[in-house]
Amino acid sequence: EHFFHLAAIYDMTASDEMNETMNVGGTHNAVALAGKLDVGHFHQVSSVAASGDFRGVFDESMFDEGQRLPSPYHRTKFESEKIARDESEVPWRVYRPAIVVGHSETGEMDKIDGPYYFFKAIQRLRHWLPEWVPLIGPELGYTNIVPVDFVAKAMDHIAHQPDLDGRAFHLFAPKSIRSGDVLNTFARAAHAPQLSMRVDKKLIDARTALVRARDNQLDAPQAAF
Repeated sequence: EHFFHLAAIYDMTASDEMNETMNVGGTHNAVALAGKLDVGHFHQVSSVAASGDFRGVFDESMFDEGQRLPSPYHRTKFESEKIARDESEVPWRVYRPAIVVGHSETGEMDKIDGPYYFFKAIQRLRHWLPEWVPLIGPELGYTNIVPVDFVAKAMDHIAHQPDLDGRAFHLFAPKSIRSGDVLNTFARAAHAPQLSMRVDKKLIDARTALVRARDNQLDAPQAAF
């Protein structure tokens, strides 16, 4: 009755060829198998990455809005969702989780990625500095994090509701949160120093661009007169 396609490669450092093989080729195979088995419903696990760098609200009714897809992962998650939409011979539903982390009660997680990359840095800070030392760091903008058990339960619930075929569903926390607040939450749990002042990333990017432009100008060959 239900065919769930969960398999994909989620690694921002993976090559374009690997993303193409796993995410695009894998979805072609899954859709074809679901059709041959004549399943009741095909459930495609996509990603918020399908929205690429679209600016503004990207809702569940939107898909191909001309958004730029800045990495092989973004591109192949978009293309795999397109395959499910265009090629499935059976009714389909699409699920787009936000950033998935460990179980909400046990914390168990089977993959180190996303926010987990900050854990070692926080551990080193705790080793070098006492907890009360205030820190200054960049504010990287808003993010949305969901525990894996929420994602699984949401998919199970939606999959068994009638009359929802041909639609996409964003599996999100109700409100996004600032990345700095996420880091401070981790730091509090680890008894490490927290960011007491956060600098807007736009200011940092602007300064970096100015420095790069200045360096390029200094390195440019000067005309001889």
